[in-house]
Amino acid sequence: MIISTSKWVKPFVLSAVVLSLASCGLPRSGPNKSEINRGSVENGGSSFIITVDNSTAGKISEAPVAGFTQAFLSAGEIGSDTIRPGDTLSLSIWENVEAGVLGTRGAPSVLSEMQVDGAGMIFVPYAGRIRASGNTPDALRRIITEKLDEQTPDPQVLVSRVAGNGATVSLVGDIGGQGIYPIERPTRTLAAMIAQAGGVSIAPDIARVTVLRGNQSGTVWLEDLYSNPRYDIALRANDRVLVEADTRSFTTLGATGSQARVAFESQTLSAIEAIAQVGGISSNIADPTGIFVFRNENAATANAVLGRNDLTGVQRFAYVLDLTQPDGVFLARDFVIRDEDTIYVTEAPFVQWNKSIAALTGSLQSANALNSIAGN
Repeated sequence: MIISTSKWVKPFVLSAVVLSLASCGLPRSGPNKSEINRGSVENGGSSFIITVDNSTAGKISEAPVAGFTQAFLSAGEIGSDTIRPGDTLSLSIWENVEAGVLGTRGAPSVLSEMQVDGAGMIFVPYAGRIRASGNTPDALRRIITEKLDEQTPDPQVLVSRVAGNGATVSLVGDIGGQGIYPIERPTRTLAAMIAQAGGVSIAPDIARVTVLRGNQSGTVWLEDLYSNPRYDIALRANDRVLVEADTRSFTTLGATGSQARVAFESQTLSAIEAIAQVGGISSNIADPTGIFVFRNENAATANAVLGRNDLTGVQRFAYVLDLTQPDGVFLARDFVIRDEDTIYVTEAPFVQWNKSIAALTGSLQSANALNSIAGN
């Protein structure tokens, strides 16, 4: 008995044609999961491909570190009444004689707009050059009184310090009022000075505050500044304060709602939040078992993740998240995205098959149409 094989040959031929079309470069968003896996170190490639589990997530999910050094944290508040070079003083002097050296009895002699010079000195008639810097107004009053007592009997001296222009802080960036502000009694700390300048003009949860002091600098999140009083550091003359939005970003590619470079919207960002930020994964074409996060890891982290100690230098890693696993969503929620990460969502295997079928049927329809035209 002869068995016809035509019913087996046709499906086989169709499959062969479809596979041939799939290998001919049909449009797609990028490599599939198996192609990425072929680039692993185990297969002779240059990347370590790691399936994320609870152990892995704990080793790599670290929030970005920001804060001030101990030098900033240990600096005490400066006395708001201490006179400094550049400050402006006003002196009023009363004398007890009809014809005094500076004026007459009962009418004070006013020496206003006296600026402390760069050496910290001022000049008072009949008292000479006097060191004002480092003294409080009351201490300077006593010094001037002693000096003038040699010229006029029992003088009465009043020293007033105009706004502390000698101790100023400059504030720039995304702040309500950029400018130079004096350090006064209510504004001796960072938070108070920012409030004095009108607060920040960007979303507080992405605002970073950097303080430059000489050749030192420190950066803190604005939210941490207000939630942790320890970060509300004392200011110093000539400090420069920069307020700016978080400059970190990540890139999304593949079967996501948007393929773009995306800015962080919060201090910490999980993989789930990052994917949701771009519209989620495409329910029509995405492979939820093949969500990759590409990043460069330093040697310390790479060795910790792989349980090794021989790696040196920056290493390429591709972390795989599988949302179909029982704890897949939790792992993606715990996986912290870092600056310059690339999130790539692969297409489901059937998508390329469907594209191949569509290309094949479209080609057959076009051929039939041409034959019909030629027959006419």
